[in-house]
Amino acid sequence: MERKMNYLNDSLEKLTLEENLKQKDKSTYFKKGFRDGIPIALGYIAVSFTFGIAAKNSGLTVFQSVLMSITNLTSAGQFAGVGLIAVSSSYIEMAITQLVINLRYCLMSCSLSQKLDKNTSLIHRFLIATGITDEIFAVSICIEGKLNPFYNYGVFSAAIPGWAIGTLLGGLSGSIFPPRILSALSVALYGMFIAIIIPPAKKDKIILAVVIISMALSFLFTKLPILNEISSGFRIIILTTVIAGGAAILFPLKEDINES
Repeated sequence: MERKMNYLNDSLEKLTLEENLKQKDKSTYFKKGFRDGIPIALGYIAVSFTFGIAAKNSGLTVFQSVLMSITNLTSAGQFAGVGLIAVSSSYIEMAITQLVINLRYCLMSCSLSQKLDKNTSLIHRFLIATGITDEIFAVSICIEGKLNPFYNYGVFSAAIPGWAIGTLLGGLSGSIFPPRILSALSVALYGMFIAIIIPPAKKDKIILAVVIISMALSFLFTKLPILNEISSGFRIIILTTVIAGGAAILFPLKEDINES
């Protein structure tokens, strides 16, 4: 009897120790993710500030703008969304536009799923996929070895509030700053897009060609008869599908698969 009691006590001690180690690992991964998410949050504040102004100019309230930032987490999709709202586009237009623009997140989520442990529960996988953005994917995919879900939760805890705070500040400034200041600040949006496309275009001639073709076709769609009657939402859908699809077929990227 005494031996059985000792065995049970030892087993409970081992379980408690294992549970404490797991909790410590979770805390360590979360803290590391939070630290890595701080630079992302600072960048998000700068960009989402511009989004807050754009949303305000499109007729959204500050609350609606912040709610969109908290629930969507997609800069390109949100900027396209407020543009469609401003021109009173249909729901189907907006839905298809968001699907096309944000389809890349499905690929990112599939890629990250390969870094997760096989025993990772489905709820963790869903939560990680929900918070994926370009920047969060970049820091997550660079983690050596297997990816712990609590690392991503740490990144989310820093980055997502940063995007919402920037939107809030931008929305409030739309009610405070004079029109001239707001007009000057709105240029930051174009600066952001230029900063995104120029570095890769300088390194890759194919990307440069795609950028030039996109600009030329977009210009033609706004000037040529019949084509200029297509709504901005379906214009984005057509151009994105045709140009991106054509480039993928003609110039597929060769990727090296490294198993960790």
